[in-house]
Amino acid sequence: YQCGVCTATCPIARFTGVFRPNKIIHMVKLGIRDVLKDDAVWLCTVCYACIEKCPQGVEVTDVIRAVKNMAVENGCVPQYFTSLAATILSNGMAYAISDSRLARRTTLGLPPLPKTNLDDLRKLADVTGLGKLAKKE
Repeated sequence: YQCGVCTATCPIARFTGVFRPNKIIHMVKLGIRDVLKDDAVWLCTVCYACIEKCPQGVEVTDVIRAVKNMAVENGCVPQYFTSLAATILSNGMAYAISDSRLARRTTLGLPPLPKTNLDDLRKLADVTGLGKLAKKE
């Protein structure tokens, strides 16, 4: 039984034709290992909307998280995620903020951005394995 409520509810599926939670669940049920190579699984934002609406009680988000973990174990991580990981571990943010933008914040009377403890962040990344992914970048 596959009704598609998870896909109809998903905020990402509304804006892309690539991400279909019900398709991912179907591939997992059939044991299709190519799902690990499907970059679409990485689009899940873990908002749990699919689980809240699923009439069958399928833990869609948890299945997708497990697929992501298996993909990492099999070296199937999209390059944009390894790049993002490398950027976060280098400066503590998803992207580097330019000096001119920081100066503009000061001009506007905004408080300085909080500093990330990069040592703690890198230790956590090493423990979780994220550090290895970022080093591939």
